[in-house]
Amino acid sequence: MVGFMRHFSAVGVLAVLGFLFPTAAGATGCGTQKAIDIAVMGWSSAAILAHIDAVVLEKGFGCSIALIPGDTLPTFATMTTRGIPALAPELWINLREKDWRRAEATGRVADLGSTFAGGFAEGWFIPAYTAEAYPDLKTVRDLADHVALFADSSDPTQGRFYSCPNNWACDTANANLLRAYGLDTKFRLIRPRSGSVFTKPMEAALKAKKPIVFYNWGPTALMFRYDLVRLDMDAPYDPDRFACITAQTCADPQPTDFSPPQSIKAVAGWLPHAAPDVAGFLKTMTMTEKTIGDLLVWSEDNHAGPRATARHFLRTAPEIWTAWVPADVAERVMAAL
Repeated sequence: MVGFMRHFSAVGVLAVLGFLFPTAAGATGCGTQKAIDIAVMGWSSAAILAHIDAVVLEKGFGCSIALIPGDTLPTFATMTTRGIPALAPELWINLREKDWRRAEATGRVADLGSTFAGGFAEGWFIPAYTAEAYPDLKTVRDLADHVALFADSSDPTQGRFYSCPNNWACDTANANLLRAYGLDTKFRLIRPRSGSVFTKPMEAALKAKKPIVFYNWGPTALMFRYDLVRLDMDAPYDPDRFACITAQTCADPQPTDFSPPQSIKAVAGWLPHAAPDVAGFLKTMTMTEKTIGDLLVWSEDNHAGPRATARHFLRTAPEIWTAWVPADVAERVMAAL
């Protein structure tokens, strides 16, 4: 989320301009004068999608928009209890799907479909070169026999497991899964300070061809750039067990696979009714694995932030995104780039 705040003043000015220069009569419009606040999550794919949506909604539909910081748990909480923000382009609800569906039934929120075409793996990974060198390392249970391979330099009797920042839901799941598999006394959980440095230790180890075990999910540039092997969780996905795994108060975590990944275009319940054309665009907008993978790698290679990456996508891939919107909206977006 670092750096996102500097764009807020510009967004405010452009929102005012949207009122001064409304959409021409007969053209596709926003449908609402209410500001559409968009959650900018702390990981790259979601942040890029938020900036793509911001440009299309503001420049193409003439909406008043605002970009606000977000993360899975706080954004999930405010959306399901208060319908705020209006849009989260990549909200992972598999950790709290029952709570989401209950809020959806009240009309407070709406699900406009999957963010990505096809599923992405979530789990514990090792490099392919480590899997080839140690063919007996196939499941998470096998980690108990390979502590020395991932030894912590400060305490060689323990291995290092690289988790997520401790305010992310996946960190709670990883800590409880270590307990469930009896690995909590054998592996030390390593947490990055923030999402912006989440992949740094993985990238360093992978470039140096060193052994490392870590949590990851798709889509991330790491998944597209390197050959990784997902460890078998050696247990089927169990909804009740997984519900406990994701709870900080889980007293007796039991082995289970991760839940099937489910990322949706989440919106406040009022938006589809007040802005049906905008909702139509969001329903149609779906990223393929290749499209988001190429964007994530381009972003890293060019040291580009989410705003620059979004504009790069809109400038260079009109054959993709113009299919998501009416022709007049596409024309206005292209004229503004």
